[in-house]
Amino acid sequence: MKGFRLSITAIALVLLAVFLLYPLALVLDTSLRTEGSGTFTLANYAKVFSSAYYTNSVINSLTAGVLATLCATALAVPLAFCLARVNLPGRTVLLTLASLPLGLPSFVAAYALVLLFGHAGVVTTALRDIGLPIGSIYGMPGIVIVFTLTLYPYVLMPTIAGFKAIDISVEEAARNLGGSRFHVFRTVLLPVVMPAVLAGALLVFIETLENFGVPAVLAEDKPFLAVDIFKLFAGEADSNPAAAGALSVLLIAGTSVVLLIQRRYLGKRRFTTNARSAPPPLPLSRAWRIAAATYCWGMVSISLLPFAAVLMISFLRFRGPVLHWQASLGNYVELIAGSYQPLYNTLILASVTAIVATVIGAPIGYVVARHRSRLTGVLDMVGMVPFAVSGTVLGIGLILAFNERPLLLTGGWLILVIAYVVRKLPFAIRSASAIVHQIEPSLEEASINLGVSPMRTFATLTVPLMMSGLVGSIILVWITVASELSSTIVLYTSQWSTMTVRMYQFLEGTAPGTATAAAAVLILFTAVPLLLVNRRLRRQDGTLL
Repeated sequence: MKGFRLSITAIALVLLAVFLLYPLALVLDTSLRTEGSGTFTLANYAKVFSSAYYTNSVINSLTAGVLATLCATALAVPLAFCLARVNLPGRTVLLTLASLPLGLPSFVAAYALVLLFGHAGVVTTALRDIGLPIGSIYGMPGIVIVFTLTLYPYVLMPTIAGFKAIDISVEEAARNLGGSRFHVFRTVLLPVVMPAVLAGALLVFIETLENFGVPAVLAEDKPFLAVDIFKLFAGEADSNPAAAGALSVLLIAGTSVVLLIQRRYLGKRRFTTNARSAPPPLPLSRAWRIAAATYCWGMVSISLLPFAAVLMISFLRFRGPVLHWQASLGNYVELIAGSYQPLYNTLILASVTAIVATVIGAPIGYVVARHRSRLTGVLDMVGMVPFAVSGTVLGIGLILAFNERPLLLTGGWLILVIAYVVRKLPFAIRSASAIVHQIEPSLEEASINLGVSPMRTFATLTVPLMMSGLVGSIILVWITVASELSSTIVLYTSQWSTMTVRMYQFLEGTAPGTATAAAAVLILFTAVPLLLVNRRLRRQDGTLL
C-alpha cells in the first residue's frame, strides 16, 4: 500500500512541478531580467511601484475584489440560510437556478450589461428618449455588480452545506437559554458555518483578481492587473514581458497571501458539530416564509437577468451595432456560418480537459484524503496552488516554458488542455477527496487482505464507489472550461479559437448580434450539464461545491 501511495504522490508532484511550478518560476525569472540583455535587475519592480498607472491598477483590482467579495457574501449568506433552513415554495428549483451562474461566464454577464446599460444600450436609450438619463455601467460599479451576480454561488453552495451540517441540539440549547433567533444565528450558527463562508469568499476574491473578461469589457480607461498583464505580454506596440512578469508575481503574491491568511485563521479554530442529519425547517409564520421566499426568488432572479437579456436580444435583428426590435434568426445564421470551428473546439477542449483533470485528480484526492503524511501534505498544498494563479499568468508561464524545442508545445490544442487541466485540477482533487471521506476504509483493507493489490483495489473497488463525486467533477470542470477566457486569450491560435475568444472578438469589432448568439449558445451548453449535476446532487441532498 505504501508503494502505491508513493507512486501516485511522486507522479503527481512531477506533473505539477513541470506544468505549474516550472512555468511560474520562469515568470519570476523574467521579472528579474533586463529586457533584451537578460541581466539581473529589480528595475521592473521599481517601475511598477513607482508608476501611478500600475499603482492604480493594483488599487482598482483590490478594490473590485474586496467590494465584490463583501457584496457576494452579504447576498449569499442569508440566501443560504433560507434555502437550508426554511420550507420555501419551489426550493429545489431555487437551488438549481441559484447555481446556474457557476456555469455562465462572467464575461457574458458583462457583455449583457453593455447591451442593456451601455452608452447605446437598450435600457439606456429608452430612458434617455423619455428624459431619464442614467449613470454609466462602465467602471467600478458595473464590474462589482457583474462579479457579485456571477460569483456569489461560490459562497452560497458551501454555506448551504454548512447550515445543513449544524447539530440541531446546539441551536435548541441556545434557544432554551433565552437567546433570540437573531442572537442564536449570530453567536452560534454563523461561527459554525464561518469556514464555509470564508472558503467561498476566498474563491470570490481570487476570481475577481484573476478575471480578464469582465474588466476588459467594462473597465474602459481604468487599469486592472489581469488586463494590464495581458497587454504587456501580448501587446503589439507596448509589449514588455519583463514588466508583465513583475505584475504577475505581484498578482500571485497577493492571492497567495490571502490564501495563507485563510488557512492560518481556520487552522487555529475548531468549528465542528455532530449532526447526523440535516436540521428540520424552522417553524416560521406564514408572513416570515413569504418574506423569505420573496427575498430568495428576487435575488436569484436578479442574478439571472443578464443572461435572460442575452437570450432575448440574440433573437432580435442587428444592423451593424444598431439594435432593431424585430424578431430574427439572422444572428444564429451568421454564427453558424462563421463560428462552427470555435464551437467544435470548445466542446472538444472542455471534454478532454474534464476527463483528464478528473483522471489525474481522483488518485491525488484519494491519497490526500486517505493517507495523511508530510509528503501528501506537500502534495495537497501544491495541488491548491492553481487557486492562487490567474489564467493569464499561467498562460504566460506556459509560453515561456514550452515555446522552444525540444519542449515545443505551444501553437496547438495540447497547450490549451495543459493550461485548463492545471487550472481546474483543484476542483477535481477536492471533489475526489470529499467522496473518499465517505467511503469506509475497511472495505479497501478487506480487499487487500484477500490478496488484491492496492492498485487493483483502487481501480475496481474505490473508483466505482467514488463515481458519483467523479461525475460531478467532470461536469463542473467541463462547465468552467467552456466559459474560460483568461488563459485562452493568451494561448489560443486561429485554428484553436474558442467561443469565448470569438465573443471577445465580436465585442471588439462591430458584430454585437453575432456575439449575443454566441453567448446564448454558450449559456445553453453550460446550463444543461449544470442542471443534470444539480439533479443528481439533489437526490443526495448535496451541493455542487
